[in-house]
Amino acid sequence: MNKNELKKTLNKYGSLKEPFFFTISYDLSKFYIKALKDLPKEISFEINEKVSSKISKKQKMEKYPISYEEYKRKFDFIQKQIKEGNSYLLNLTSKTLIDPKLTLDEIYLKANAKFKLKFFDEFVCFSPEKFIEIKKNKIYTYPMKGTIDSNISNAEAKLLGDIKEMAEHTMVVDLLRNDLGIVANKIKVDKFRYCEKINAGEKKLLQVSSKISGQLTENWHEEIGDILTSILPAGSITGTPKKKTIEILKNTEGFDRDYYTGIFGVYDGKSLNSAVMIRFIEKDEKGNLYYKSGGGITCDSNSILEYEELLDKIYLPF
Repeated sequence: MNKNELKKTLNKYGSLKEPFFFTISYDLSKFYIKALKDLPKEISFEINEKVSSKISKKQKMEKYPISYEEYKRKFDFIQKQIKEGNSYLLNLTSKTLIDPKLTLDEIYLKANAKFKLKFFDEFVCFSPEKFIEIKKNKIYTYPMKGTIDSNISNAEAKLLGDIKEMAEHTMVVDLLRNDLGIVANKIKVDKFRYCEKINAGEKKLLQVSSKISGQLTENWHEEIGDILTSILPAGSITGTPKKKTIEILKNTEGFDRDYYTGIFGVYDGKSLNSAVMIRFIEKDEKGNLYYKSGGGITCDSNSILEYEELLDKIYLPF
């Protein structure tokens, strides 16, 4: 399957104003698009933007992450690329074997998140990050970049005042403004750097987002494929400049992201809503479960703190 086929299929459904579900892999090589009326029972999703950050019961989960030494080797290579001017921000991710003692179905049912998806018996995602939303001919995106444990004293002030986090978030906002500029006019940052509390299992995390908007033409329904393929993969989970950064990450991460950090969403005939597929657990052909997670690296990043963030993001949100 290729990008042109993906674009054509999305445009076809949009032109008909046929409500549909879609999910697209990180590199756009795989996708699944289905009219909502024909969606198989093996696919479950929920979009519930007002969710509680309360933890009802802590769920223990065994994690078997890469060692700090292995992570540091990748981190150092990324720093070398930054020093050579090949990139300014890269979202380095990793794959961790987990034993949650639960099935994908059980994880999906218990998970408390804004965006939830269980895709056949292949993966489950419980994402806090919206990708794009289109309503009334306007397009919105909400880049999320910057994380801290909310239990830390003055956590919000520390996160918003951190120079490294500010630089990282500003770069992503610039990238997303440029991305929206490819498909829309009158690009505006409506809200810059606001905190949201995320239920992270044994912890609560604060994450920083911004809101960016642009104006689309009235016939945007006919161009859903053009819009999505022009701005994918998402800037918040790649980096900047996007093309070169994607190439560096492919040569560094050592695993296939596949659907992780791709997107899923729904078009209801009038508006479109979608999420970046982070907080992601997939099952391999042997039945093993892997959690994929990561974070943004800049020249000011600290390898120990980045490694800890990667581990912090391996959680069950219930």
